Amino acid sequence: MSNVFNFSAGPAMMPPAVLKKAQEELLNWQGQGTSVMEVSHRGKYFMELITQADKDFRELYNIPENYKILFLQGGARGQFAAIPMNLANNKGKALYLNTGHWSATAAKEARNFTEVDELNITEQIDGLTRVNRLDFSDIAEQYDYVHYCPNETITGVEINEIPNVGNAVLVADMSSNIMARKLDISKFGIIYAGAQKNLGPAGIVIVIVREDLIGHARKATPSIWNYEVQANADSMINTPPTFAWYLCSLVFKDLLANGGIDTVEKRNAQKAALLYDYLDQTAFYHNTIAKENRSVMNVTFTTGDDQLNAKFVAQATEAGLQALKGHKVFGGMRASIYNAMPVEGVEALIAFMKKFEAENA
Repeated sequence: MSNVFNFSAGPAMMPPAVLKKAQEELLNWQGQGTSVMEVSHRGKYFMELITQADKDFRELYNIPENYKILFLQGGARGQFAAIPMNLANNKGKALYLNTGHWSATAAKEARNFTEVDELNITEQIDGLTRVNRLDFSDIAEQYDYVHYCPNETITGVEINEIPNVGNAVLVADMSSNIMARKLDISKFGIIYAGAQKNLGPAGIVIVIVREDLIGHARKATPSIWNYEVQANADSMINTPPTFAWYLCSLVFKDLLANGGIDTVEKRNAQKAALLYDYLDQTAFYHNTIAKENRSVMNVTFTTGDDQLNAKFVAQATEAGLQALKGHKVFGGMRASIYNAMPVEGVEALIAFMKKFEAENA
């Protein structure tokens, strides 16, 4: 199995060293003779774990002191509802920037709680999808917040620049590109991310929220979605997903021990460049995203033939290159090359793509 590379869009592969550490500690965590899954979440050892996880994450991502970090349940979809319940209580409306499936899904959920203006900011030019607007300073301040998804996993569209929203509150769903590169957290009111791409396993979502935005939830907000309640309870108003939290803490330590975000960013750029450079020089495969908006995390491509695409995915799986089938909404193929994907995995994919092209062109 050492030759298997998992290109799943999520749950995605995790650092092997993290899985090995978890395996070693599974039956005897902190010398307690029990698993981390069996200890009290309010006990001394687990409380030390969450304190250190907060510290490590802050150091990794350079998170300012005036931001709270919440480790919650419900995934990013839960935050689709939590955000308007906590933020849309002054002007009574929010602006959602639509770049694809997930930003549109977030807007749809938000409409259950507030008035939503949705603005499609992509266009098709010469068969390529590109983002056509990032300055909203002229309209943003009439809204309680502006929401966007900087990386759309399905299509492979990424926004590399932070949108200009003036003094408005900017909210970002970074489920698929959190910690992929350095980021100025101070430009955002809230950043949220499901853990199952770059942070850990499925089952936990991290919310980075500026402190002045806490404490304004509408009265009807359930306690589990109320940022003030969760912040005051250390994200533990009920029993949290302790094993997922523990694995996230191991991922943070692994990143810190291996160069931090600087190293991750360089490696991610290298991986993406290798794959896109190959796609640009072949006429057999096609990527339909403009170069300036190509995702570093989710590389989409197609042969243009559904049957040939299916053959590619089947043979790639047999060759140990797993989960390359594109999302049902978009089709084709998708290689998700998150932080834990080694360069060797991308090189193995390119070698297979060349072989498949030679046999089927």
